[in-house]
Amino acid sequence: MWKTILRRVLIMIPEVIILSILVFLLAKAMPGDPFTGSINPKADPAQIHHLMKINGLYDPWYQQYWNWVVHLFHGNLGNSYQYQEPVTRLIGSRAVNTLWLALVTMILTYALALPMGVFAGRHEGKLPDTVIRVYTYVTYCIPFFVILVIGIWIFGYVLGWFPTTGSIASDTSGWLNTIGSRFYHIMLPAILGALFGTVNIVQYLRSEVIDAKRSDYVRTARAKGVPSKDIYRHHIFRNSLLPIAAFAGYSITGLLNGSIFTETVFSYPGMGLLFVNSISYRDYTVITALVLIYGILNLLGTLLSDIILSIVDPRIRIE
Repeated sequence: MWKTILRRVLIMIPEVIILSILVFLLAKAMPGDPFTGSINPKADPAQIHHLMKINGLYDPWYQQYWNWVVHLFHGNLGNSYQYQEPVTRLIGSRAVNTLWLALVTMILTYALALPMGVFAGRHEGKLPDTVIRVYTYVTYCIPFFVILVIGIWIFGYVLGWFPTTGSIASDTSGWLNTIGSRFYHIMLPAILGALFGTVNIVQYLRSEVIDAKRSDYVRTARAKGVPSKDIYRHHIFRNSLLPIAAFAGYSITGLLNGSIFTETVFSYPGMGLLFVNSISYRDYTVITALVLIYGILNLLGTLLSDIILSIVDPRIRIE
């Protein structure tokens, strides 16, 4: 297994190289530059020209790429044109917020989806199953950003239960109050993200439970007098988790990649909001770094899914 993991990681190296070239070229192909309008709308063109020259933006793309790669291997992703600070420090500070949001969203997603999927499959065709299916259909049909806007309006403005912007209160002091304030700001976007994220898991799990409870090994267990509770716990549930486990790696990394909508709507200072702002300001160094990180996370998600699947089902081994 470890040899296979090492081989997969080695295969990822040329993929990351190709990804970095494509990302760098696409970022450079964007119209405009990072200086026009960011200094002064009436700035002297000569000043803009000077800034472009000293930052190497007039160099050939392959020379700019080579300089970027050399700095990358030294742990230097360059400086942000907009925020005037190292990209590594800027992304690191935002990554903590995104990680907290992704972690809470993932926990809530599986805490809601797993019991709902099993319950719907166990009571196939009955009222609880119908209610859960209607919920999944309605949620699936509504765009995610609409769910976020409706959630902010109801729970943020009408009821006033949760804050609608930021990641922590500005007047917070003490580590305990800091953690409490952070979770208070995270809960609404995490709950809304979890409600949207449960749809596919519930549908997959419901279908797998229905198929599993009609299988021969379940019939055999019932004939031997095994209690229904034990059948669902030890036989049906574990076998039904296989397709869910196959997508678990993608789900984990997808939460880190797919927080752009959530962070933008909630003005949550994470990597997603940083990415959107960087595109607006043509902040090439931040754009290339973030897209490269997102690409690497997707590659790692594939490997992580295989590892999780092999852990859930001992019959499956990565070879």
